[in-house]
Amino acid sequence: MGFIAFLIIGAIAGWLAGTLMRGDGFGLLGNVGVGIVGAFVGGFLFGLVGLDAVGFIGSIISATVGAVFLLWVVDKIRSG
Repeated sequence: MGFIAFLIIGAIAGWLAGTLMRGDGFGLLGNVGVGIVGAFVGGFLFGLVGLDAVGFIGSIISATVGAVFLLWVVDKIRSG
């Protein structure tokens, strides 16, 4: 996957996760950061259950699931 596509997927996944978890996004750079880290987390989580994200939409879904999980963990740590 190309670097630009990776950034686009990261931005979309970060925005979706921010919208689902908080109601707001984190701005362009924040969304990209959350989405990129979420893509790694989502890939790991999907791998644990034996799933593989295929194509652009599959990558967005995987990255969004990972980003939502990441934001959920951060929220639990903060509220502590």
